[in-house]
Amino acid sequence: MTRIEPLAAAHWPRVAAIYAAGIAGGDATFETVVPSWESWDAAKLPEHRFVAVDDSGVVGWVAVSPVSSRCVYSGVVEHSVYVDPAAAGRGVGRALLTALIASTEAAGIWTIQSGVFPENVASLALHDSVGFRRVGVQERVGQQHGRWRDVVLLERRSTVVH
Repeated sequence: MTRIEPLAAAHWPRVAAIYAAGIAGGDATFETVVPSWESWDAAKLPEHRFVAVDDSGVVGWVAVSPVSSRCVYSGVVEHSVYVDPAAAGRGVGRALLTALIASTEAAGIWTIQSGVFPENVASLALHDSVGFRRVGVQERVGQQHGRWRDVVLLERRSTVVH
């Protein structure tokens, strides 16, 4: 049984390991190294970050960052969601995003957005399943290991926060 809990500093070693696996896979992020806890913690909103935990420990995480410091964007966040490859296909990502949607809507956040590589078909399907829409594709938006990458822009607009 997987349960969702608030992400705390004590979870960081497993969160970092899952993040590192995503980086190593090559289709999850432009990042090349896992940041320190201090750097990661400072960039993420503490009230909207969760871990999925089962009998083996942390098997996934989700967190958000503000997209801008301008007050007009106070209801818009960018999220990241990562699942341990050993837990893929078990509903972990869906449970994490469902918890994130509930927490952000309760806080008055009206838009959650993200960018996903088109090759990351599992992530795109996950986001489709919880109501994200594909806004468009940023072509050749950044280089990763000397190769230009496209990014699919995703957003989920709240149906309860307006």
